[in-house]
Amino acid sequence: MMTSPLAGLVLAGIGAPLVLLVVLGGASVLNRPLGERWTGPLAASMLTLSCAALLAALVVHGATSAGARLLSYGARSGGGDGGIALELLVDPLSLAFAALSAAIAGVVSAFSNRYLHREPGYSRYFVLLAMFVTGMLFVALAGNVEVLFIGWEFVGLSSALLVAFFHERPAPVSNALRVFSVYRISDAAMLSAAVLLRHAAGTDSLALLFGGAGAASAVALTQGNATLIAVLLIVAVAGKSALLPFSGWLPRAMEGPTPSSAVYYGSLSIHAGCFLLLRSAPLLAHAPAAALLAGALGGATAVFAGLTTRVQSDVKSSLAYASLTQVGLIIAEIACGWTTLAFVHMVGHACFRLLQFLSAPNVLHDLHGMEDAIGDRPARSGGLLETLAPESVRRRLFLAVLERGFLDSILERAVVQPFERTARRLTSLDRWLCGAPMSAGQPMAFEAESRDD
Repeated sequence: MMTSPLAGLVLAGIGAPLVLLVVLGGASVLNRPLGERWTGPLAASMLTLSCAALLAALVVHGATSAGARLLSYGARSGGGDGGIALELLVDPLSLAFAALSAAIAGVVSAFSNRYLHREPGYSRYFVLLAMFVTGMLFVALAGNVEVLFIGWEFVGLSSALLVAFFHERPAPVSNALRVFSVYRISDAAMLSAAVLLRHAAGTDSLALLFGGAGAASAVALTQGNATLIAVLLIVAVAGKSALLPFSGWLPRAMEGPTPSSAVYYGSLSIHAGCFLLLRSAPLLAHAPAAALLAGALGGATAVFAGLTTRVQSDVKSSLAYASLTQVGLIIAEIACGWTTLAFVHMVGHACFRLLQFLSAPNVLHDLHGMEDAIGDRPARSGGLLETLAPESVRRRLFLAVLERGFLDSILERAVVQPFERTARRLTSLDRWLCGAPMSAGQPMAFEAESRDD
């Protein structure tokens, strides 16, 4: 058990939102959710404590250590030669991103307290926000694959549930299912990378992937294993950060409340994959083929999202694709080895896009007032593409980006429908094996599906 001041500050930083999750979630499970009078101040105080502790840890780390430090809490034997522990890998990069996550979540929490005033799902929203912040801090500070995977799952689960926040309407639930289906691919790739790392290197420590230049990743992993692990990480990042070909779920995720859209698809969640890839830069340096793949995906996503955002008819979708444009550029910067530039770009973009999402309703209100005052819409100036591209090219591009690259229908057929069929079959099989009572037609449906296979 680590007892240094740095270990205590990091534990306080990551423990505050976890305590918030336990308190709010426990009260909701007991059907005694805390009222707005207590939930808002409690969330603000816990997130403020988390941000302050992480900033203090960043200062202490800078004064006492120059490199990464692995902090282990509560290790216990897991049988054999292994053990189970909460391991956190702290360095200036991880502590800065974790503090930024806590600060942005605190701002969104204060905004949400007023925005969702008297909303029936107020308590549920703050439970999911606490789960999300906890997951982001686990992702930022993870020292082994178990902590990383738990954080990755927390972020994905809370994201899907917040897309379905207004569950009294069918569209949010349907869109949340599509987001959750794509996240399953991301999670499967992440889990596969973790298993392969354990098999190839004999350890689940992320120091092999997140170390500096000349780290153990270049010694303990062959180039083939390093390339395969890096490709799996890129697939995981592509699913979570909506890179091509998984970009189709992004506009569907705008069904959630505006504050959740701001913190997920404007500032933090969409950058979680970027941060993971940024910390894996030493691994990418050891796997040039994977770095080339990441750069190509980032560049293609930036071009696609930049074109698509020009034809969106609602402000949230337009901002989401504008965010995706910058995310693609950040991925390309990481692939090129420009890690400092990528981190500064990521931090600046997260803060700027958060402001845009949160102020979008007021901007729309002011724009409508201006249009009413002048009696017409302001003239829109043509861009470079409109000036240089021929009319026929512009029409084809307009059709393609208006349909969002037809990615939504591709994901529907290739991912969502197989996922739904598999889930229905497993549910029917589970009920049949357990002898649970079924409604009329369920056993026959299972038999018919089995015969079809």
